[in-house]
Amino acid sequence: MVLNDLQKKYFMNEALYEAKKAAQIGEVPIGCIVVLNGEIIGRGHNLREHAQDATMHAEILAIQEANANRKSWRLPEAQLFVTLEPCPMCSGAILNSRIKEVYYGAKDPKAGAVDSLINLLGDSRFNHQATVENGILEEECAQLLKTFFKNIRLKRKK
Repeated sequence: MVLNDLQKKYFMNEALYEAKKAAQIGEVPIGCIVVLNGEIIGRGHNLREHAQDATMHAEILAIQEANANRKSWRLPEAQLFVTLEPCPMCSGAILNSRIKEVYYGAKDPKAGAVDSLINLLGDSRFNHQATVENGILEEECAQLLKTFFKNIRLKRKK
């Protein structure tokens, strides 16, 4: 399914909704959704601090829900929307689940494994690659993270 700009913004807003849920509970505000045929089949937001589990990233949780929804580990026609560029672990999960397209908002210069540091999703040495589009609602995604970390720094000063 080819998405137009309006649909991409709609789905990224859904990922932002998930990111805001993370922020409300003190988690780094990253949200993700998985879409298949225009329907959201998986949702996730960071839960790493609450679970004290390094693997509880938004993408992992959204992929797990999508896998359960489809009763398959393979998601070859799915699209993933995430507010921050995926890290190496999440990029690996995207490749392993065979997700077709990835859309993300803000770049992650410290851990991004799609464009910033390396490009795992486009590496032809793997048996699967994903099409990537970045910058979807980039300012909104980046601002949510900036505000979250600014508030943490202010709390630490007090």
